[in-house]
Parts: sequence; C-alpha cells; structure tokens
Amino acid sequence: MQLVTRMLADASQLPPDRQIVLAAERRQFLQRRWRGTASDGTDFGFDLVERLSDGAVIWQRDGLDYVVRQLPEMVYRIALDNPAQAALVAWKTGNLHLPAQITAEAMFVLHDPAMAQLLDREGWSYVETEELFRPLKAMAHAS
Repeated sequence: MQLVTRMLADASQLPPDRQIVLAAERRQFLQRRWRGTASDGTDFGFDLVERLSDGAVIWQRDGLDYVVRQLPEMVYRIALDNPAQAALVAWKTGNLHLPAQITAEAMFVLHDPAMAQLLDREGWSYVETEELFRPLKAMAHAS
C-alpha cells in the first residue's frame, strides 16, 4: 500500500493513456483519512494534510501519474429561468440545508427525499441526472 499525505500536482500533464485513475466519491474528498484502490489494483492509504481536488496527481511511478477522480452522483437539476425564480428556489432549498451547486442556467441539489418533496410541492421543473457534483463551500458562523 502506498501512503499519500498530499497531492503532487493539481493536474497531470501527461496524456490520458499515461494516467492511472483512482475513482472516489465526493464525500471522500472531504475526509482526511481513507483508503482506495486505483484501476490497476494499486492500493492507497490517505493521511492527508490538506484536501485533494478532482484530477490531482497523488503518486508517480514508471512514467505514469496516478490521478484521483471524483465519481458522478445523482442530483436534481432545477432550471433557473429568471432572477426572481432563482432567488426563490435558492431560498427554499437553503432552508433544507442541502449541498447545492449553482450555475447561470441551473441549480444542482443533492438527491434527497426532502428535496423531492419540495420540488413536487412547488411544481418546479427539474430532472434527475448523474453529474460531477461540486457544491458551494459553506462555513457556518463565518465572520
């Protein structure tokens, strides 16, 4: 097992055929200690000083970069048609304290039964989709 304490680079400069992927769920990127196995069977243990990011190089061997990649996950994609509607969706969704990602066209919210109830009750247009989910970072009681 290879022990990783920090990423070697934010991204690999090698072509994809020279990269070995270790797939990880989004929640693992939030953890300091965890284990994973790359696509070639190499085992890794993580005892991290700082969080990893999607695409980070975690190890190098024989001219190959070992890269950690975030797995897509099920989310709700809610179309945002105008600023007033976007504000209402964001406010009501925020009351559920669910992770959310906001783009110019849509809001992506973690797939959750409470969110499904809100979507149905409000009659908002949405689709369930599998996406690479990158929610906003929030800090409770930040000054």
